[in-house]
Amino acid sequence: MEPRPAPEWLTTTWFNTPDALNLERLRGQVVVLHAFQMLCPGCVAQGIPQAQRVAEIFKSESLTVIGLHTVFEHHEAMGLESLRAFLHEYRVRFPVGVDAPGPEGDPMPRTMRAYAMQGTPTTLLIDARGRLRRQVFGVHDDLLLGAEIGTLLVEAHRRSDGTATTVLPATDRCADGRRGVE
Repeated sequence: MEPRPAPEWLTTTWFNTPDALNLERLRGQVVVLHAFQMLCPGCVAQGIPQAQRVAEIFKSESLTVIGLHTVFEHHEAMGLESLRAFLHEYRVRFPVGVDAPGPEGDPMPRTMRAYAMQGTPTTLLIDARGRLRRQVFGVHDDLLLGAEIGTLLVEAHRRSDGTATTVLPATDRCADGRRGVE
């Protein structure tokens, strides 16, 4: 996918964050956005657990995991109180925005339409410069996702002269703080 500016998210409500989030505020961070519906079996069984793993594994990196609850069907069953209970029950700790409804009765939410999503789950990778780098409909392979995130993190750590700073995940450090590759 050719990098292009990621469209801004159009949300109505946020959970697990005191303030609304947007791409400008997250500039400098790699963003993994997981679009889901709480009644989507693939989202519940695989997508959300994957997003939770990414948030945990990369918590010490310049990466933010964002959930986007984007409801394009069964609108009545997926209101804010139901979502609040769902996030609590599934122990979702990363920020979750609620996609704004489509205009004039359009069942397609605004952010979902802006990204031309086909459905849920959808994973979006946005680089530290705010460019959409990857969009995957369906369950994304863990190993491939990790490699793509690693590439974007290395890019984010490049100096202005084009050389990269050393980036080691927390798991590459010994218990005494030394790097495991010394």
